[in-house]
Amino acid sequence: MEFDWLFFLEVTLAGLGSGALLALTALAFVLIYKATKVVNLAIGEMLMVGAYLFFSFAAGFGLPVWLAIPLALIGGGLLGAIVERTIIRPMLGESAISVFMVTIGLGSVLVGLVEIIWGAAPTQLPEFMGTTPLFIGDAYVSRKIAIGFAVASIVIAAFVLAFRFWRGGVALRATATDQGAAYSCGIDVPKVFSAAWIVAGVAAAGAGILVGAVGGISPTMGVFGLSALVVVIVGGLDSIAGALVGGLVVGLVEAWSGTFIGGEYKLLATFGLLILILMVRPYGLFGTVEIERL
Repeated sequence: MEFDWLFFLEVTLAGLGSGALLALTALAFVLIYKATKVVNLAIGEMLMVGAYLFFSFAAGFGLPVWLAIPLALIGGGLLGAIVERTIIRPMLGESAISVFMVTIGLGSVLVGLVEIIWGAAPTQLPEFMGTTPLFIGDAYVSRKIAIGFAVASIVIAAFVLAFRFWRGGVALRATATDQGAAYSCGIDVPKVFSAAWIVAGVAAAGAGILVGAVGGISPTMGVFGLSALVVVIVGGLDSIAGALVGGLVVGLVEAWSGTFIGGEYKLLATFGLLILILMVRPYGLFGTVEIERL
């Protein structure tokens, strides 16, 4: 039987779009780890909260999309600031595993709050991207997936440039490299920690809106963060470029395996890739070799 290259291209485009959303979520994970060395397993639940905030502003209060999106992003940043100030900062000096376990508990708390406030039933976000299909040549690609890919790519590119040239990005890189040296150079390290959590909260909320627009929202959508965890381990826990490359790789693996092998094998393929990367490069494709493992 002749191989259908057009169908393969369509699956690949869908995988790249999904991978871009994974990369955006992984970016929030990397920002926190890069600045504070905290492995935040609640990033998927922070993503979920951002999606529900957008739902409340757009559907509950009837605000226009151009206003609901910034408000949801601000809410995500505020959540990041509250978590850092009230939970993470008091644990400075504690063991990495203690902080790691706290983020697991934080995820459960956020799920519980969402179920109390919005209920446990899945729902759809208001339509704001349009449904007109897009074509690249003869290949069909979902409009929502294409928009998600474009937005995620622009945001990640902006972060790469900011880390390279912006003073705040340089301060974050210095803090990540050596906190003691950063203090001695006059960098306000606690403020850098707080800024990293705020920006990560904004990025997670943005990813939540995009993910929710594609697949709807529910209190279980935080499991998307597990795939993002695979992305950051594959790409490197402290690498923004690794988040991008890892997201695209995992997105393609999930799309190809789910389509050509079967949906039940998608997670098997994803975590099989994770095991392979850990065996060959335990610090990820672009991660720093000296990364401390839990």
